[in-house]
Amino acid sequence: MDFSILVYLAPVAGFVSLIAAGLLAWRVLSVQPSDKKMIDIAKAIQEGAMAYLSRQYRTIAVVAVVLALVIGFALGWNLALSFAIGAVASGVAGFIGMNVSVRANVRTAAMAKKSLGDALNLAFRGGAVTGLAVVGLSMLGVSLMYIMFRDVNLVIGFGFGASLISLFARVGGGIYTKAADVGADIVGKVEAGIPEDDPRNPAVIADNVGDNVGDCAGMGADLFETYAVTLLAAMLIGSVVSGGAFDAKEIVYPLAIGSVAIIASIIAIFFVRLGKSKKIMNALYKGVGAAAVITTAASFGITQWIFGDLTYFWVSLVGIVITVLMFVFTEYYTSTKHRPVKAISKASETGAGTNVISGLSFGMESTILPVITIIVGILVAFFAAGGFDGNGLYGIAIAAVAMLSTAGMIVALDSYGPITDNAGGIAEMSEQPARVREITDELDAVGNTTKAVTKGYAIGSAALGALALFADYYDKMLHNADGANIDLAINNPVILVGLLIGGLLPFAFTSVTMRAVSKAAMGVVGEVRRQFKEIPGILKGKAKPDYAKCVDIVTSAALREMIVPGAMAIVVPILVGWLLGTAALAGLLIGIIVVGLMLAMALNNAGGAWDNAKKLIESDGLYGGKGSEAHKAAVVGDTVGDPTKDTSGPGLNALIKVVNMVAILFITIFTVGGVLGL
Repeated sequence: MDFSILVYLAPVAGFVSLIAAGLLAWRVLSVQPSDKKMIDIAKAIQEGAMAYLSRQYRTIAVVAVVLALVIGFALGWNLALSFAIGAVASGVAGFIGMNVSVRANVRTAAMAKKSLGDALNLAFRGGAVTGLAVVGLSMLGVSLMYIMFRDVNLVIGFGFGASLISLFARVGGGIYTKAADVGADIVGKVEAGIPEDDPRNPAVIADNVGDNVGDCAGMGADLFETYAVTLLAAMLIGSVVSGGAFDAKEIVYPLAIGSVAIIASIIAIFFVRLGKSKKIMNALYKGVGAAAVITTAASFGITQWIFGDLTYFWVSLVGIVITVLMFVFTEYYTSTKHRPVKAISKASETGAGTNVISGLSFGMESTILPVITIIVGILVAFFAAGGFDGNGLYGIAIAAVAMLSTAGMIVALDSYGPITDNAGGIAEMSEQPARVREITDELDAVGNTTKAVTKGYAIGSAALGALALFADYYDKMLHNADGANIDLAINNPVILVGLLIGGLLPFAFTSVTMRAVSKAAMGVVGEVRRQFKEIPGILKGKAKPDYAKCVDIVTSAALREMIVPGAMAIVVPILVGWLLGTAALAGLLIGIIVVGLMLAMALNNAGGAWDNAKKLIESDGLYGGKGSEAHKAAVVGDTVGDPTKDTSGPGLNALIKVVNMVAILFITIFTVGGVLGL
């Protein structure tokens, strides 16, 4: 049967997603705030965010052009073109999301004057613009590249371009947002005792800008890359098991699932409404649940039609179950409602030391259930699809695609977070009535949990996606060996060396990114202290701080410091493959998947728990409430957690996939034993 029609329908689905994103953006921007003070503050945030993004993209463009030339001369110009299109599409996804986010924030604050439901609807729809743009551009890019080249191996360049932009956007945005946040907290909250979004703090605009460049532009590029690479990984393995025909059902199936999932996400947006319970999280989860149910129902018929049986439908359910459980586990460890966050806030009574120790403990504990879930999911998907005698690895790839089927809604949840965070800051800085601030605080409290949950989801899906990429690397390694005997046994020292390097890379990456945040934050702290000292009247509200100076400090630092971790992801796998050979590089890939997954989860969840432990003390007045010694200790814990949850943890997610994409892309120029002949 000819299934090529499904290939041609995939870009149509992507285009429909972009149209829906445009209509939502129009609806959001049609709301016109009237408060001049709110508009002026929002304008300052917009200008800072767009200035940073334009400078970041100019910096990344230099790296991308150099890499495109290297790929073109070494591997072919079709791959170079594919790489360039992937990089541009990823950048556009981040730009669209942030462009709407920095305009939805003030409109959310304005709608908070009306009601909680109105403010929620606008904030979520602002986030949904990013979600639909991400999945639409990703599906459009992958499917068009496949139609253009008719060879899935040439689409690898698109995935690598998306991965590269994702890594730089994630790391650069993470350094920016957390340097500003940490600097603002240390001098503002701890030393001066002023609120988080107080207009007297010179770093407050930089802090609000950072929310957008980190969680809209950064997360948008991150999940664009995750979606594209996971889709590509399934198509690559499908090409191996099917023989590579253009309309092979194993290649077409992931595109079909992704296409119906896009339509499901568009429909599910209208399920997000505040019910009688007035519980915001329930309203948001209704949307995610609707997307999952609609996709699952459509997948049933599509699977039966394409394969004639439901084997891969049951496999896809494994991915859906993993997604649900990842949400449950991450929310448990980061929400104010559950034991971990309550225990960390309790530990703050005895000082910052016990707060930090407790947070680290729960962060490490939080890896247990998700990893067990992923282990069980891998085994079930593998053996349900035929195991070693069938298409077991393809089953794992399909489970990963199923996890990404709700990506449009997941990105919407994540982008909702910075919109509501900014809305709260704008409401406070413009001195809105207490009721308005209460509504924005309520929206923001949920936003902190959604950001943590979506990062956990991204990390979990990266694990399955990276495993599928490794399967493709392994197949290419065997074909590249020309019949040579490749020994991947653990007692082979070359493999062990590769494993150790792969395990080391996440720690080196985390060290570099956290130190970058620390250095940039020190600059912000020094500048805020200087302004408090040299500009009389700031703390009394009689003089205006120089916000632009702090924005410039974190912008320059983020652009400077993102280069080393980005280069690390490209240079290390190439050096290992060139010097030690493809077998050692296989060890590196396994090492980075295993260690990177667990470290990313621990960092992400510990940071989210520290953040909400502080907010629990502030909102519930526990242990003396704001200004108490327990609160100061919790602020210290939150400061430690800022780079773990918003810079290093999410950055590891991108690192894992970039390293895998580099290995797959450049494997043809490596030999089994490398230049050292090992």
